[in-house]
Amino acid sequence: MQHDEVIWQVIRHNHCSFMAKIETGIFCRNPYNVTGICNRSSCPLANSRYATIRDHDGVFYLYMKTIERAHMPNKLWERVKLPRNYEKALEIIDKHLMYWPKLLVHKTKQRLTKMTQMRIRMRKLALKTREKIMTTPRKEKKREARREEKAEKAAVLDRSIENELLERLKKGVYGDIYNYPVDEYNKILDKEVGKEAVSEEEDEEEAEIEYVEGYEELEEEDIEDFGGLTMREANMDDNNVGMEDDDEGIIAVERKRRNLSAGKLGKEEPGAKLKKKAKVLVEVEHEDANERQTAVF
Repeated sequence: MQHDEVIWQVIRHNHCSFMAKIETGIFCRNPYNVTGICNRSSCPLANSRYATIRDHDGVFYLYMKTIERAHMPNKLWERVKLPRNYEKALEIIDKHLMYWPKLLVHKTKQRLTKMTQMRIRMRKLALKTREKIMTTPRKEKKREARREEKAEKAAVLDRSIENELLERLKKGVYGDIYNYPVDEYNKILDKEVGKEAVSEEEDEEEAEIEYVEGYEELEEEDIEDFGGLTMREANMDDNNVGMEDDDEGIIAVERKRRNLSAGKLGKEEPGAKLKKKAKVLVEVEHEDANERQTAVF
């Protein structure tokens, strides 16, 4: 048989796992405690007739315990769901705790009031935008900073060692090295060849060659002058022929000489064929006979 006074004496003076002693007082961590204070009237273990209110995902429930169910721990607490309306919830509490102690009924209603106010404040805070406070991982930052310093030192050391080895290799300190890494050697050669190629390209830059039309500035009068030269040559040939009418043999010899000279020039200068020769009409008149001979040059 359950005896409340014996249970309270053992819990209070010996040991209780829900008790929390601090400077301001002694509190209880039991979720069924109606006030949160460790005393005789508020202890859910030392009272066979007890009532409280609990919250499950925003829904309030009225929990009641009676001595008739003390021998059934799985059915010890009777649970009643409370509506969201505060006044209706108070009516249900009055209905189920009609013949219970007035102090316990008052504490239960007071707990309902506090939990209702807390739910309203939670909803208001959820609607407001608040800054999220986050802790700074100091250990991780220090660890990363140390790793960065070590990596920088290692990189500087590797570069200095590489430069020193290259200088020694150029000076011929090691002589003939046959086990030198091929990849590194090829990289160095590529760098040297690239530098030489860039210097040669800068030195051997040639001037750009452009082709421009040269007869844009010539006028029609200049072209007519070239035609006038050909006509003057033709007139001079006519005068010479008139003076040598008496000697036909001399004319024939001059023709052959001109033909031979023109053939030689054609063989020596292949570009001369492209030039058009001016046709000259020569007429020869004899005094004895009224005959005229024409020749075309």
